[in-house]
Amino acid sequence: MDIHEIQEYLPHRYPFLLVDRVLEVEPGKRLLAIKNVTYNEPFFTGHFPTMQIMPGVLIIEALAQATGLLAGKSVDGLVGKGRIYYLVGLDKVRFKRPVVPGDQLRLEANYLRHKRNIWAFECRAEVAGELVASAEIMCAAAEQAS
Repeated sequence: MDIHEIQEYLPHRYPFLLVDRVLEVEPGKRLLAIKNVTYNEPFFTGHFPTMQIMPGVLIIEALAQATGLLAGKSVDGLVGKGRIYYLVGLDKVRFKRPVVPGDQLRLEANYLRHKRNIWAFECRAEVAGELVASAEIMCAAAEQAS
């Protein structure tokens, strides 16, 4: 999936769209995407001025966006076109090393289960094959408020 197809599923836009490309997707199973981390990211101005580190919450948000893309590719009409996908829970969140400008985040989301409209995924973010963050992420799809 390129950025144009990603935007069909996710309502996020600059500076909050945190998935640049989807490399692999197996509907109902897993998705692998990338986020290229550049020095020009707006959050680096203040986090931190002398040692730029991508905020952990944004790494988790990038993973949550990857789960939205996997759910959207798994069930037609679940997200996009008037439906939005909300982050509703996090479990087992761990950070292993900082993410800095020049890194390429590889975002992996693996489907665990869903019940009604709550979906659960096991997620991990890596840089150059090294784990930087992991989490179990739960999201829910709903009609978008006008």
